[in-house]
Amino acid sequence: MLEQLIPFLTASAILTISPGPDIIYVMVQGMANGKKQGLVTALGLAAGIIIHTSLVAFGVSAIIKSSESLFFIIKLFGAVYLLYLAWQVYKSDPEIAYSAEGIKEKSLLSLFKQGFIMNMLNPKVTIFFLAFFPGFLWEPGGNTVIQFYILGAIFMLLTILIFGSVALLAGKISTYLKLHKHSGVVLKWLQIVVFIGIAVFILV
Repeated sequence: MLEQLIPFLTASAILTISPGPDIIYVMVQGMANGKKQGLVTALGLAAGIIIHTSLVAFGVSAIIKSSESLFFIIKLFGAVYLLYLAWQVYKSDPEIAYSAEGIKEKSLLSLFKQGFIMNMLNPKVTIFFLAFFPGFLWEPGGNTVIQFYILGAIFMLLTILIFGSVALLAGKISTYLKLHKHSGVVLKWLQIVVFIGIAVFILV
């Protein structure tokens, strides 16, 4: 089990830290409206992970029980999709663009709901979980639903810790990024290496 969870923890942490619309939105809220608003936004985004985990857990678990060949095809799809993501990152602009201007202050409940809905309605998250999670099951022949929920809970906890830290340190992070223009390039190549590494891990 540890042989699967340690690389899962490492990859999840690096992927969560990597720039994306969710983490940048948390940072912008923290910069514009304060630490509390940033934290609540982070919690809402993390809560949406429950929905994606459930979809993958019950859908993939049914496939695993019906056919090992189909499960291998899912893992193969996952590896190809991760390589595709690596290629997309390679082609992307490494500059991290964000702005706190024009962000209106909302109630904490509204921010939580918005974060939850943003994550829940993003089909790319479900596809990513479908590509990412199956390769880290430590006992495919066991109770895969529970294993998927354990992986989902770990991913959600990491998201809360990392997004929460970004919300609390939003001002300092934005200042650092402005002063260190090369940060975007470093994070870009970090994502590429991680995506390719996970793809190889899933296949091997």
